[in-house]
Amino acid sequence: MSSERAPSRKRLMLIGIGGLTLAALLVANGLAARTRQAHAVGAWTERQAVPIVNVVAPSRNAEGNSLRLPARLDAWSNAAINARVSGYLKDWDADIGSPVQAGQVLAHIESPELDQQLAQSRARLAQQRASARIAQTTAARWQHLLSTHSVSQQEVDEKASAAIAANADVQAAEADCQRMAALEDYKTIRAPFSGTVTARNTDIGQLIKADDGGVRPLFSIADTHRLRLYVPVPQNYASVIRPGMHVQLSVPEHPGRTWTATLLGDSTAVDPRSGTLLAQFIADNPDGALMPGDYADATLPVSNDGAGLSIPASALIFRAKGTQVATLDNAGHVHLRDIHIAMDLGDRLVIDQGLKPADEVVDNPPDALRENDAVQVADAGGEHAHKV
Repeated sequence: MSSERAPSRKRLMLIGIGGLTLAALLVANGLAARTRQAHAVGAWTERQAVPIVNVVAPSRNAEGNSLRLPARLDAWSNAAINARVSGYLKDWDADIGSPVQAGQVLAHIESPELDQQLAQSRARLAQQRASARIAQTTAARWQHLLSTHSVSQQEVDEKASAAIAANADVQAAEADCQRMAALEDYKTIRAPFSGTVTARNTDIGQLIKADDGGVRPLFSIADTHRLRLYVPVPQNYASVIRPGMHVQLSVPEHPGRTWTATLLGDSTAVDPRSGTLLAQFIADNPDGALMPGDYADATLPVSNDGAGLSIPASALIFRAKGTQVATLDNAGHVHLRDIHIAMDLGDRLVIDQGLKPADEVVDNPPDALRENDAVQVADAGGEHAHKV
């Protein structure tokens, strides 16, 4: 029996040694895998610590740039129609949105008091004319009596002066009668120019008061076949306003459509409250698509003097040292450059100091970017990045 137990014990020892060896191999393999994973994580972490950036090259635009500014539209002519005489509105012939021609009747005012005043002024004129004829006849007779020495020269002069005064009274009465007749014509309200009725604030039977300060006009009329475009131009860009220049305008309600406007003139003075120069343009509006009071965007051409480089506005860095941009060297390290902005065109900047055409400028630089930092430049496809 002892001889049988010996082989069994030896077999068990071999099995134990094999198990230990296998366990050792498994542990060694696990440690090697953990080491490889740790190295991979470290390499990935190091790569992620380097920022990925996009770069742009400064450019020169031989055709120049454009400046987009907010603007407003106004009617070529705009008038508030008020009453010149008091009375009651008899009728109206034009409503809101109605096209009217110059001189067209808009409404009639009924004013009995004015009619009576006109009749009274005409009667007074007839009375003054009669008195003037008597005074002239009397002066002529007394002048004849003077030749016979029947009256004195003093009396003749008095009669002649009375005739002159009577003629002056006639002229005053005629002027008053003409004034009342002119007021009588104001009972008929007419359009001062061709256009469109934009407001009607009265109705039949309403009491009309003359010269009420124009708080609420009876009608408003606008001539919209052409419109005035007012563009406040910042002082820095006042030099772009030149005689005969053309601008493109657009309005929110007609996306994708543009109109051309021509310069009429400018205020020749900078508003101290806003720091802008007000420029006035004219735009044709044959189909009435543009409306007075509309908000508009005006695009002004800006000529290129060849002294500046254009970069996106998103590349700008604002820090305590002032305006800067980040550029890359051949080794992929960042260098912060102090620049001077010659012109701000909204989405683009014209730089006249601090950049060269061969520089690579970082677009949308990270806030934590510092001098001499290493970065990665994004591939054109945008899926991966490579280190410069």
